[in-house]
Amino acid sequence: MMNDNFIKLPRGKFVMGTDNIDALQKEKPAHVVVIDYDIAMSKYLVTVEDYMLYAQATGAIVPEERHEHLGFDVPVRRVRWTDAHAYTTWKSKREGKKYRLPTEAEWEYACRADSEAQFCFGDDEGLLGEYAWYAKNAEGVTHDVGTKKSNDWGLYDMHGNVWEWCLDRYAEDYTDTPIDGSAYGIASEKGRVLRGGSYNAGMDKCSCTSRINLGSGGKNYFIGFRLVEEL
Repeated sequence: MMNDNFIKLPRGKFVMGTDNIDALQKEKPAHVVVIDYDIAMSKYLVTVEDYMLYAQATGAIVPEERHEHLGFDVPVRRVRWTDAHAYTTWKSKREGKKYRLPTEAEWEYACRADSEAQFCFGDDEGLLGEYAWYAKNAEGVTHDVGTKKSNDWGLYDMHGNVWEWCLDRYAEDYTDTPIDGSAYGIASEKGRVLRGGSYNAGMDKCSCTSRINLGSGGKNYFIGFRLVEEL
């Protein structure tokens, strides 16, 4: 039985990236990706409460928080890629299921929820505040998960709140990346991919195609993660 906090994604194909003349080269070229297998994406980012259960069970360190971010329902932050991966391994063993970080293609597919626009809801930038905590409305802090509108597939905070780790190693662009939804695996000194924007990111960084990178051992106050369940 699938966890109620996960949404099964429909199989399908979509155009990943963009050929918009104003977009950064790292978001190009636009290309068709096929998701022809069954997965579910977590509705919410992994929270401080979620991570505390893991820490209590394993002895892992809960990242220190600034006082203005305290709370159990805010997304956990300052987690390294290696920390997030360890969490998925623990949760998989604990529940007898297969959890992992999403691939970059799966993340964008889930974020878009059939949208071909800049955001999951379209191109009207004035609506972003209804779906995301970002630089314009977050007042410099993270917020409880699920307090903005979800996208059409029922996923929350795909735009804003915290950047989300993906499974992939970072590629400078999409010229040689997979088109079957799998993770790009060629090692790079640029580390791993993050998606979605954050509470201190501008509108352009919160789009469906925006991407940044950081080493697997790097961490910051604007970085968290969510899970995929393999079905």
